[in-house]
Amino acid sequence: MATRPTLFTRGLSSLSKSTSADVQSPGGGATTPSEQRDDAKRNFLKTMRALPTQHFWNVYFDRPTKEVATSQEAGKDGVDGKENYQAQLEQLGSQIESVQDFWRYNNNTPVDQIKMRESIYLFKSGFRPVWEDRRNINGGSWTFRVPKSIGPDVWTRIQLLAIGEKLQSVLEEGDTICGVGLSVRFNSHLISIWHRESSKQKSVDNLLECVLEELPAELRPKADAYFYKKHSDHAGFKAPPELQAVLDSQKKRDEMAAAAAAAKKAAEEEEAA
Repeated sequence: MATRPTLFTRGLSSLSKSTSADVQSPGGGATTPSEQRDDAKRNFLKTMRALPTQHFWNVYFDRPTKEVATSQEAGKDGVDGKENYQAQLEQLGSQIESVQDFWRYNNNTPVDQIKMRESIYLFKSGFRPVWEDRRNINGGSWTFRVPKSIGPDVWTRIQLLAIGEKLQSVLEEGDTICGVGLSVRFNSHLISIWHRESSKQKSVDNLLECVLEELPAELRPKADAYFYKKHSDHAGFKAPPELQAVLDSQKKRDEMAAAAAAAKKAAEEEEAA
């Protein structure tokens, strides 16, 4: 079975390891049993030191009301629906700042008990799991549909890829991982990975490749069980008026880039002919 992803942490020096030289007294002689016990205790406490994650993370829980769920499914999630959805978001516990914080949260969160249509999110501090959020509005997400029998294991590994900075490492320059989420459906879990710049195609491609490479074969989603979508392409998406200009500008840039790519391809084909 594949090993779990490596976690990168902030500002750590290597922990000192006890050697035979460590159990010598200042004068060079052997320490007493009492001193040896004290030394062992100090070394144990060193290994228990919190290992800080590269970024701070927050956990959100969404338990949508029947009215909000219905409006979202019907594609009628207007401003009122969006505000109601945001009101349902509940931040759980305190901020995750270390590896120990993550495992404390993860080991005490019974994913298999999350109910139908409920969702849980692990998002980088400063980001919220809302499509229309100012920092998410140009973004998109990969969604992986996995059976409930393996959902919790896949979810743990995707979270580790996020807080361990593996997902961030495959993005194009200028792009950022926002967070990851798990939503419960009738017979499956929908696990999503959000990033900030959907226009960066290399980021989109690399995220999928990273997930498929990092997950062991028994947890890997089937080829027809994942898809990518820009947040602005969701039926329920509605940008606040003050941010519509941002979307219009991004759309114009995308159209210009597509036109340039088409012109380049046509020129290359003409030259080859």
